[in-house]
Amino acid sequence: MTEPLAKRAYTQIIEMIFSGELEVGDALQEAKLGEQLDMSRTPVREAINRIQAEGLAKKSGRFLRVRLLSPAEVEEIFFLRGELEVYSARMALNLPKSTLEDMQSRIEALLQAGPGEGEEHWQVDEDFHGMLTRATHNQTLISTVNDLRLRTCMFDHTRVRGRFLKGNQEHLTILQALEDGDEEQVKARMAQHIDNAKQAILERLAGFSAAAPEA
Repeated sequence: MTEPLAKRAYTQIIEMIFSGELEVGDALQEAKLGEQLDMSRTPVREAINRIQAEGLAKKSGRFLRVRLLSPAEVEEIFFLRGELEVYSARMALNLPKSTLEDMQSRIEALLQAGPGEGEEHWQVDEDFHGMLTRATHNQTLISTVNDLRLRTCMFDHTRVRGRFLKGNQEHLTILQALEDGDEEQVKARMAQHIDNAKQAILERLAGFSAAAPEA
């Protein structure tokens, strides 16, 4: 039975992409990854196939490699994220004040600690957006947003210059609007947050493309 192992392999490979241990252009080699993850090639192969299906790897030569998104793909992803996450933020107006205050405390602690690449930096961002989508009680929306966020995981704000501070500050302004019960500001600030993230990723993509060797 390989499904649990395949899921674990998938999670660990994605974490390697999150952390930068696997960078854009790196080959996803079954044997090498199997050795690193201490498991057979079969679950690793299944995990790599899933990563390819989600658009995070493409065939290049003999191997699948961690891939760059195109600017058009980024625009499409963030168009959908904007629509779904602005709606989610509006639904989050019904969240208990204690939930909002707890998230605010976590973000403030993160800002005080400063930039870094630890799991907590990624987890707080994931939990913030998850808190909003879960407020919709719409499992299809939650899964869709999770999938869309996964497509740009290698450009999350812990790894894009300037976005750690700005991204977390934007989270705090959204939380403040939620606490104030100001629906228009919630929608406006969430839309701006998504657009700012998109622009940062497009700039990072342009830098990668300029530095990439000719195929």
